[in-house]
Parts: sequence; structure tokens; C-alpha cells
Amino acid sequence: MSRTRAILAAVLVGLGALAYGVSPIDVIPELLVGPLGFGDDLAVLAGAGFAIWKLLSGRDPRQAGPQPGTPPGSQPQQSPQPHYEQKPRPEQQG
Repeated sequence: MSRTRAILAAVLVGLGALAYGVSPIDVIPELLVGPLGFGDDLAVLAGAGFAIWKLLSGRDPRQAGPQPGTPPGSQPQQSPQPHYEQKPRPEQQG
């Protein structure tokens, strides 16, 4: 995702979360349950904050290796993967 699209997506997520927070239509309405009704609003805002952070940080947990913009040597060294030898099956032996 390009940087411009990530910023646009983050703005849209933030606006959507704010619209849900001020909307009178809620999953748990404040008029019926009082202050407990703000729980779903806080959950939406927290989720939006996390989504915005993921969009703007540029990190993808599926990718390994150094991230763009980090100085060389700042990433922790990964331990080498164990090497397993594959023994031949008895029917493969001559």
C-alpha cells in the first residue's frame, strides 16, 4: 500500500470511528444503560486507534527483515534456523 493510500485509509478509519462515537445509533445506547453505554464507543475508538497505528507505522507482521527507514544494525539478530538432515528411506537405498 502506498503512503498516500495508507494516510487516506487512516483518515477514513478515524472519521468513521468519530462518526460512530457521536452517532445516536449505537450497539449499546447510552440512554438505556447510562455510562455503560460508552463502552462500545470506547472499544470502537481503541480499535480505530490501533488500526491507524498499523496503517501509519508501515509495518507488516507477515514480512521479516529490517523495516524501511531503520538504520542498519538496529534490528535484533535472528537466531539461525535449525538444520535437519533427511535420512534416506530404506526403499531408496540401493
